[in-house]
Amino acid sequence: MTTPAEAETVRTSPATGLTPSEAARRLAADGPNEVAARRPVRLYNRVLAQLRDPLIMVLLGAVALTLAIGDHPDAIVIGLVVLVNTTVGVVQEVRADNAVAALSALSAPHARVRRDSTVRDVAAAEVVVGDVLVLGEGDIVAADARLVEASALLLDESMLTGESVPVDKDVEDALSAGTVVVRGRGVATVTATGPRSALGRIAALLDDRREATPLQHRLAALGRILAAVTLALCVLVFALGLVRGLPPGTMAVTAISLAVAAVPESLPAVVTLALALGARRMAARHALVRRLPAVETLGSVSILATDKTGTLTEGRMVVQRVWTPEVCVGLTGVGYEPAGEVLIAGRPAAPDELAPVRELLRTTVLCNDATLRPPDAAGPTSRWTAVGDPMEAALLAAAAKTGCRPEQELRADLPRIGEAPFDSLRKRMTTLHEAAPGQVVVCLKGAPEAVLVPTVLSTDADTLARAGKAAADLAGEGYRVLAVASGVRGDVPEPVAAAESGLKLLGLVALSDPPKPHAARTLASCRAAGITPVLITGDHPATARAVAGSVGLTGETDGHTTRVVTGADVVAGRIPDLTSVRVFARTDPEQKLDIVAAWRERGAVTAMTGDGVNDGPALHRADIGVAMGARGTEVARQAADLVLMDDELTTVVSAVEEGRRVYDNIRRFLVYGMAGGAAEILVMLAGPLLGLPLPLRAGQILWINLLTHGLTGVAMGAEPATPGTMRRPPRPPDQHILGDGAWQRLLILAAVVTAASLGAGLVAQALGLDWQSVLFLALLAAQLGVVLGLRARLFTRKNLFLPVSVLASALLALAALYLPFLRTALDTDPLGGAGLALAAACAPAGFLAARAVRTAFGPSGPAGTEEGSGLR
Repeated sequence: MTTPAEAETVRTSPATGLTPSEAARRLAADGPNEVAARRPVRLYNRVLAQLRDPLIMVLLGAVALTLAIGDHPDAIVIGLVVLVNTTVGVVQEVRADNAVAALSALSAPHARVRRDSTVRDVAAAEVVVGDVLVLGEGDIVAADARLVEASALLLDESMLTGESVPVDKDVEDALSAGTVVVRGRGVATVTATGPRSALGRIAALLDDRREATPLQHRLAALGRILAAVTLALCVLVFALGLVRGLPPGTMAVTAISLAVAAVPESLPAVVTLALALGARRMAARHALVRRLPAVETLGSVSILATDKTGTLTEGRMVVQRVWTPEVCVGLTGVGYEPAGEVLIAGRPAAPDELAPVRELLRTTVLCNDATLRPPDAAGPTSRWTAVGDPMEAALLAAAAKTGCRPEQELRADLPRIGEAPFDSLRKRMTTLHEAAPGQVVVCLKGAPEAVLVPTVLSTDADTLARAGKAAADLAGEGYRVLAVASGVRGDVPEPVAAAESGLKLLGLVALSDPPKPHAARTLASCRAAGITPVLITGDHPATARAVAGSVGLTGETDGHTTRVVTGADVVAGRIPDLTSVRVFARTDPEQKLDIVAAWRERGAVTAMTGDGVNDGPALHRADIGVAMGARGTEVARQAADLVLMDDELTTVVSAVEEGRRVYDNIRRFLVYGMAGGAAEILVMLAGPLLGLPLPLRAGQILWINLLTHGLTGVAMGAEPATPGTMRRPPRPPDQHILGDGAWQRLLILAAVVTAASLGAGLVAQALGLDWQSVLFLALLAAQLGVVLGLRARLFTRKNLFLPVSVLASALLALAALYLPFLRTALDTDPLGGAGLALAAACAPAGFLAARAVRTAFGPSGPAGTEEGSGLR
């Protein structure tokens, strides 16, 4: 809808612009030229979000129960677990948001506007509808506008459209906010600002609501189960104690202690620490995690939807082939660096074979307004960059690779004396150069359809036909093709365009935005890990097909369609199943949303990579949005869960591996922690039946829990990745966190720990020893044996915290028997050599049981084995 200010733009004079008072009035009426910023999340909302976790709520209930019976020490311990977990989660989210805010340097902070006939530099947020923008090379367009003056204006619109080739703009053409002037100059009248601009309309597609991650779903389900089990245990144990005539107060404390034992209260701390460590490790690999649960979600990813420009490709134009009537060559090299090989039929070209190629590329150097900027010597990661049109810069790099003289020398020897700039109607550019008195060299380059015509060239029909076929073949392979011609005149033609006839065809240049060196290998790694890659780009179908072929996307045989599907096909409903397609081209933001939604409806966990404004909505809708940090737009970064600081797709694969490691460690802890809790419950229920009246006191249960679920449990979250992590498929998104055989392993380990502990207690009772202290120490020792036996790599040095924490727990267990104040608090007695030996013998039993579980469900087993479950 047009605002009153927009209706007044027709009355703005490009020569004078608005008056300052009118600009101020419009700014007050329409608001600042900013996309509606996300409201900052208040600290208390972050804290409440952490406390709403079902497991945290169970722990808060345990705190309330312990306070109700006056057990203040246990209430403090459990409360500290909640406090640490909440603090770590909030701190990580705040730190990630601050880091993303620091990446906003790519926005347009200032703009040049004409007001009162004077060009002024103003903040981009102060640009209003009706302002007259003055645009030059390198400027970022501050708002939507319509051109009123243009001179050889070329804009990079890749951040909006995904199109890697800059677009020519003429008078009356529309300009979009956030696009970049690559070449030329222009004057434009602003037509829309802020939320009403193209950038703002796309940002409006972003929905602030966040859906729960797979891990959050699984832990929520587990929390509900544990809450029900906890309540049932409290009632059962309390009732059985009353039936046996035990005091109600004693049984109330015991019932609550067992309830706490049933809940692995350090699970939130383990989960949070594992996620935080994962986020830290990802940051070391140049991946910034914006939402902590996203670390684990990466491990569930089954679909990787990636864009093309800057993600699979270099994001820089490169000359890859040169065709001349005499010879056809291929060029190697990366980016704008003037270094690479020149090949003929796969072999290095001899210098005398390159004469026609050099003549062609010398012409493109002269008919060229770009320059190459060498890398900064102070920056080890800096590289050659283009100043001007990326395509023209690529021509300069190609000329240097073939041994042409430096551009400065050529341009000095043949100074330019006239030009007819490229425009969208003529589709060619011509320059005139003074070679000698009375001799003018004409240099021309342009689209093949505008150059390979008899009115421009004097070349014979056979050569023209050959060139036309070569151009069509190259275009069909996804290249951007330019035809190059030259000639000599005796005087300077007027106008310059009059020189565009009777020229000699020098040949064709084929350019492309080439795939990154590791793109094909990265996608192969994804497929090996059971992740399906899908290319979604706004670029031309032929370009998308060429890139997809070069990185192996169209060479698969999994039954999907091999053709490239366009956004128009999606809108027209010609593709009944969008998940059968692997390459999409000419897509807009809404169609990207449809594609992501189609995969999610099939139950897939999707990761979407992107860097442009056009990627923002899909990044937000996907389970994991992955934005580019260096060349990405602010809209993309704000919509993403993960920001790649190095813009490398390989970093996503590393992040997926880290996510799988985190999830495997959480499952491993659950098996360990809940097996121990189940063993404690079984001991309390079975002990009286075997002649052990009150096997453990409430304080002893909580001490065991603190040592086993505390230090050692948290240490499990830092375990290294299981071998073969990236050679197994992602887990099903609907799989329970204790599914895939974890329940069985849990029960086996619980049974072994229970039997070993009760056996030690019964033997101690028969020998006349303090059987309760033996049982207390035996139960703890058996669980410490289990935690070591569950390690994927027994002797790894990558997580020394675990063996150290086991040793510390063992020493604290002994302290409970020999330190007077702990003996009093826990009601234990010192043990002699026989009692210690009985208890210590349970540690190997737990260790061997854990290793046996590992062997029984080893790599050669079914899908629910260690290889799939991470319980190696």
